[in-house]
Amino acid sequence: MGKERKENIVLMYEKLLKEFFLRDVLEVAPELLGKYLVRDYKTKGTVRHIITEVEAYRGEEDKACHASKGRTKRTEIMYHEGGKIYVYLVYGMYWMLNIVTGEKDNPQAVLIRGIENFKGPGILSGELKVDNSFYGEDIISSNRIWIENSNKKNDFFTASRVGIDYAGDEWKNKPWRFILM
Repeated sequence: MGKERKENIVLMYEKLLKEFFLRDVLEVAPELLGKYLVRDYKTKGTVRHIITEVEAYRGEEDKACHASKGRTKRTEIMYHEGGKIYVYLVYGMYWMLNIVTGEKDNPQAVLIRGIENFKGPGILSGELKVDNSFYGEDIISSNRIWIENSNKKNDFFTASRVGIDYAGDEWKNKPWRFILM
């Protein structure tokens, strides 16, 4: 648990527990908004970023979800229980940071699309120095990346997911992108 002192007020930060991530992605995704995505760097210490935008991917039936093609070497971590990190490379240059949710063998993940001052999943992963070494990392026990509770209000709106035209109209138009207001 971390502490920060602001004008004689001590703020306590608590890591989210495993149970938070063991729920359905459509419950977890909107509740991540307003939470802190925390990155500990060996050189510049610990930095907290408010999560501002996420996108849900829900199982083999979701044609936009990587698991829609079944269990592969790439998607294996999505079949683990919630709380693991799933990263993959797009356009040969951008790592996408996802948090696995739900029960074992029910592949679901939340793509972190935006953090305060950094919009876009490739940009934020670059800022956070996320790469393939994070694949499969446990976000609960990690000492380099984790999510903490906050007292931020998480009013949000929904929108359709981005960059998944290949999935067809039904799946690309699901309102499974959640954006902090």
